Amino acid sequence: MKDHMITPDKTDTPQPSGDRIAKVLARAGVASRRQAEILIVEGRVCVNGKRIDSPALNVTPSDRITVDGKPLRAPEPARLWLYHKPLGLVTTTRDDEGRPTVFDNLPEGLPRVVSVGRLDLNSEGLLLLTNDGTLKRKLELPSTGWLRKYRVRVNGAPTDEMLAPLREGIVVEGENFQPMIVAIDRQQGANAWLTIGIREGRNREIRRALSYVGLSVNRLIRISYGPFQLGTLAKGAVEEVKARVLREQLGEGARETEGDTPKPPRKQKPRPPVARGDRPRKDDPAATRTGRPPARARPTRKP
Repeated sequence: MKDHMITPDKTDTPQPSGDRIAKVLARAGVASRRQAEILIVEGRVCVNGKRIDSPALNVTPSDRITVDGKPLRAPEPARLWLYHKPLGLVTTTRDDEGRPTVFDNLPEGLPRVVSVGRLDLNSEGLLLLTNDGTLKRKLELPSTGWLRKYRVRVNGAPTDEMLAPLREGIVVEGENFQPMIVAIDRQQGANAWLTIGIREGRNREIRRALSYVGLSVNRLIRISYGPFQLGTLAKGAVEEVKARVLREQLGEGARETEGDTPKPPRKQKPRPPVARGDRPRKDDPAATRTGRPPARARPTRKP
């Protein structure tokens, strides 16, 4: 009888506690994860008094972390801003071609932020900004199910028959484009305005899809991202989403983002039982302090 080898269960292998050091640095607003890794390799980060040179390290809240000799700040709560991106800006922190970036043109006073998705150089409209990497990734996922709506101006005279493939889903250069919501708003001379809704966010998805059906885009404006609307926000302006609104739109998941620790529910103290004989009578003046009007006195019957 052959002996059977027992393969160790990988799920039983103890996992290191805490979070990666680069993630903790990013959560504290020091830099992005990638930039935090560079700081570590440069030897500018110390943990418990020891300089580290590799980001392959997990830390816990009990660890003492310093960057350039300064203690790490407490994690910032997750925040979200609406930004009206103008034309001519690239959505990147640094551009190799020297073109102006979104982050070079943000108003002063904002903390370090990252964009939720991108708008290309020739696109404008609503761009979401956040200081929280987990929130960024959550909002970018198609599984969130949020519709992203655009006003699009095309050259030509589109018809519903021409746009039908977009509503059914197409394959462009080997990529599957999910069905889009497409409506023709109006014809304006040689151009037409469309409203298009998508739930993904592939690179230049709308431009490539319209080119597939023979239409050229000459203006593209994002007007909403899920429940968040561009509205009348001025070009180049930034408006923060209130924390209450953010929680309402994201549900309890908003509290599970980096830098925002969920609070335990409040325990309600049980009320002591009131004996039947101790309840105030309706005509008792004390009852009026609870907001209940005293009962009308019954007329006495004449004998």
